Amino acid sequence: MTASTDGARHTVLGTALRVRAFGEGAPTVLLHGGGPGCSAWTDFAALVPALPGRRLLLVDLPQYGGSGAPRADRPLFSFHARYVTALLDDLGIRRADFVCQSLGGSVALLIAAREPHRVGRLVLTGSRPADLGGAPGAGGAEIRAAYYGGAGPTPDKMRDLIAHYEWNDPAMIPEATVLERFRNSVSPASLALGTDTEARGRPEDLGPLLPEVDSPVLLLWGSADPFADVGYAARLAAALPAAVLEVLPDTAHHPQEERPRDYARLAEAFLLDPRPAVPRPAAPRPTDPRLAPVEAARCES
Repeated sequence: MTASTDGARHTVLGTALRVRAFGEGAPTVLLHGGGPGCSAWTDFAALVPALPGRRLLLVDLPQYGGSGAPRADRPLFSFHARYVTALLDDLGIRRADFVCQSLGGSVALLIAAREPHRVGRLVLTGSRPADLGGAPGAGGAEIRAAYYGGAGPTPDKMRDLIAHYEWNDPAMIPEATVLERFRNSVSPASLALGTDTEARGRPEDLGPLLPEVDSPVLLLWGSADPFADVGYAARLAAALPAAVLEVLPDTAHHPQEERPRDYARLAEAFLLDPRPAVPRPAAPRPTDPRLAPVEAARCES
């Protein structure tokens, strides 16, 4: 598998998005999480060689990695979903599978609910798209405030953030990941956005939309995820019409980085399941206000 890890930039809706493409086969979109300095490459580089036979598209969402940083013009998940669907149109991709971390998973669920003809199968990790009860878990806004607060970001603060919230075994964190996340987090755009909730997109709760997601979903969860524990994952599986839950032991919020081979084995088996995901028509359905996402206090991951 050969491709430049720098990727290419595709301009959609007036914003350049960085996309790294690898391999041939079924289009599979990989969307990263929302932590400081995250990008598709930092979150999924370890997974790329473990998922052969697919056209992998590692997409940096707006305001992250090598993509442009427009101010959000709508709530968080809706803001990013608009860019992802525009990118798929630009690339000529009518339908794709999705493998997503945290924020990216909530974005993919919103796309699957609103435009089901675009989405085949979904593998989601650590996503918290709705308030489904239970303990609130770690708060992304508070973590971001601590990281950008005080004297500002440093590599040591980034290392501590990853160790406390994203990896179960801090000794295994690659230094290259720490440094790339730090560099991403201190770009002029990242510093300007920092903790500006309005600019990043107001929190959004997708609870009313979850019953509309009829794509098959694999919730591939870390046993020690501090943002959304296994109890939350079980409630999310129950709220979705066609979801199964697999828990990877001894992993936290980024199991695809900690245990990429195990993660890829489970993800690939699910994505290749012969039972078809039946698409619904592309025609828009009437808007039902009861199925609209609502603003939320903490559904940001």
